[in-house]
Amino acid sequence: MVQFRPFAFIKMLLVYLSITCVLSMSALAADTDKGSRRVVHVLEDETGAVIVQTAPGKVVTHRGGSITLPCRFHHEPEDIDPSRIRIKWTKVTDALQFEDVFVALGRQQRVFGQYRDRVFLEGAGPGDASIVIHNVTLDDYGRYECEVTNDMEDDTGFVNLDLEGVVFPYYPQLGRYKLNYHQAEDACKQQDAILASHSQLHKAWLEGLDWCNAGWLEDGSVQYPISHPRDQCGRKDTPAGVRNYGYRHKEDERYDAFCFTSKLNGKVYFLKRFKKVNYAEATKACVRDGSVIAKVGQLYAAWKFQLLDRCEAGWLEDGSIRYPIVNPRARCGGDWPGVRHLGFPDKKFRLYGVYCFRRRQRKRQRQERVR
Repeated sequence: MVQFRPFAFIKMLLVYLSITCVLSMSALAADTDKGSRRVVHVLEDETGAVIVQTAPGKVVTHRGGSITLPCRFHHEPEDIDPSRIRIKWTKVTDALQFEDVFVALGRQQRVFGQYRDRVFLEGAGPGDASIVIHNVTLDDYGRYECEVTNDMEDDTGFVNLDLEGVVFPYYPQLGRYKLNYHQAEDACKQQDAILASHSQLHKAWLEGLDWCNAGWLEDGSVQYPISHPRDQCGRKDTPAGVRNYGYRHKEDERYDAFCFTSKLNGKVYFLKRFKKVNYAEATKACVRDGSVIAKVGQLYAAWKFQLLDRCEAGWLEDGSIRYPIVNPRARCGGDWPGVRHLGFPDKKFRLYGVYCFRRRQRKRQRQERVR
């Protein structure tokens, strides 16, 4: 005989709704009133629950900055031994893989991998599971999970860490459509950048990015942004937008790359010289000036954040010739601001100026943890 137990049914419904809330958290961000907090409840049994509270939407910083990933919790009932509380932070990738960031059990704490010496528990009071990330890197961009556990009871919340930055299209000296996914990923890293995400590319398109060559994104898709539809680029009668080829074979198919970089921990400048130089001489000139020859991503970051504006073409580390324009003017490369690209000339015989990068000297700061 099957018995209908109302309490058990309600309990199962609460668990189902809580799981649905977790899975749809990012989709609900746009519907959340500004300044509010999203609360997720998971009821494991009648004895009580751990309730985790995280900030809606995302938190934003830039490379080299510090940022708090907010997460608070409380218990029902509240008379819980703090030494039995485990706080765990992980980074979630698009492949639904988890990278350990931080874990604490009572007073014992551990930080993992590239986060060592940069991540600390904020510890602003009882129920605070927030962490602070110092000297934020490009690789810190993404989605994080805060999990709070008490014996058999647990709950999670999610925070998206976004970076202020700039997206730029990239192809190497070999030419266009020569990179598989892994090569595109390496190419961006070599130019002081990472593969851009779809949201970063979409934001760049909203800001006016228009590029008629498809490139890899960090999720394995291939896309390109069109602000001015034309017959040579997907037909003139199609609406503006981000064109999407979908997810492509990461090993066999070849495209360009869309890279993303953020604020510099240093300065890019055009090295003033009496004469133009070839590539080898340009590299040596930067070294003699206490710097290194600039990378493509560094020049884009200088254009975006330093407002570097120079109507003089110069060598970059990858052998390309480029120059940054903030204020378009006559005889200076067109009507739109951006970084002009003149290609990859012969390194030995062609003569240009050079853009150098000087890293800012950072004072070592001791991070003291308040217990």
